[in-house]
Amino acid sequence: MKTGKEQNSTNRRTFIKTTGAATIFSAATLNMGFANPLFSGSKEQLKVGLIGCGGRGTGAASQAISADSDTVLYAMGDIFEDRLNSSLDILKKTHAGKVQVDKDRQFLGFDAYQKVIDSGVDVVVLACPPGFRPQHLSAAVDAGKHVFYEKPVAVDAPGVRKVIEAAKKAKEKNLSMVSGYCFRYDMPKQALYGKVLDGAIGDIKAISTTRNGGELWYKERQPDWNDMEYHMRNWYYYNWLSGDFLVEMFVHSLDMMAWAMGEKMPVSATGTGGRQWRTDEKYGNIYDHFALEYDYDNGVRGYAFTRQQNGGSSKNAVEIMGTEGNALFEGSRHEITGENPWRYRGEENDMYQAEHDALFDSIRNGKGINDGDRAARSTLFGVMSRMAAYSGQTVTWDEAMKSTKALGPDDYNWDLEYKGPDIAIPGVTKVLG
Repeated sequence: MKTGKEQNSTNRRTFIKTTGAATIFSAATLNMGFANPLFSGSKEQLKVGLIGCGGRGTGAASQAISADSDTVLYAMGDIFEDRLNSSLDILKKTHAGKVQVDKDRQFLGFDAYQKVIDSGVDVVVLACPPGFRPQHLSAAVDAGKHVFYEKPVAVDAPGVRKVIEAAKKAKEKNLSMVSGYCFRYDMPKQALYGKVLDGAIGDIKAISTTRNGGELWYKERQPDWNDMEYHMRNWYYYNWLSGDFLVEMFVHSLDMMAWAMGEKMPVSATGTGGRQWRTDEKYGNIYDHFALEYDYDNGVRGYAFTRQQNGGSSKNAVEIMGTEGNALFEGSRHEITGENPWRYRGEENDMYQAEHDALFDSIRNGKGINDGDRAARSTLFGVMSRMAAYSGQTVTWDEAMKSTKALGPDDYNWDLEYKGPDIAIPGVTKVLG
């Protein structure tokens, strides 16, 4: 007869295996196994389209065309001509003959995404602000394109549900889709969380994550910018475009919490946040700090804290406390203390490049990758957290998933006058709907 400790460990490992987390150690095998080939054995040149030509989009396009020897950048789209031109110049200098974006395949405007998708590309890279992600991803899947899409996948629950539906369609069509949750492709973290999932620290009792840093970029308003252009140039500071920094950036940390927990999500979140540094109206309607507590239905507690304020100490860490030891990621440290001590001293890799290597390998070999549902759930983890902090109320996972409250407008154009949600006040702001 098994002891209580042995029974708990068995149940946990069974849960991990049945949720698919046992395969997550190898990012290249994530959710593979589609029945039909994609480009299996094909020598066909793969044409890539870039949608969103900012810094991250330029980097992602570079990694995409580096991932396969017979891949070219074929089309580009953005709402701003200067960003498209700058991105194109950079990519031409770094990749020469692999950039084949003729003038008639350089698209501008809010409908540029659809024009890129319809231009004859095989793979699209989605790197616009996350408020646009559900629409762009759905359009790409509907058109039968393989997709790399940056995180987060949405800024609100209606967007998350739209991405889940797109992921389902992608599986039916045998399309590969890889999200920008890049830490999943980092070798040290694969090794660390692989050991945690294999029981190296016993049963998890508590998990916490912290990401503290300073201010980011800001673009001063120019005389010829109307309100919409100003918002788009500074999209990070408007939650209807970015989701707030909790969803746009800190969601990486929440994703690692989900990873360590075998993709198990908390049943509820309680928290707070506010603006102590971002008091000027130029910082839109986002916060500069958040603090959250999570309740799991198995007695585990989770904690998250993040701030973006100049002058303070910096930290980026995930700490996992178990019955037989503790696991830690902080900076370059990846280690376990306790009954099974361990420290990662193996090979390092470029996790950003690894994402694209896995995507293009799956396309060439017919081993489809579809992380759509997992990426959507990690995004909802962030959305639920923001809802709890904005409202000051406890918000359950089910309430967050069913919410009909959208942050952004139904459509976009340059003359749109959209104020967006007011700055949230915990205890006053309503987030469920």
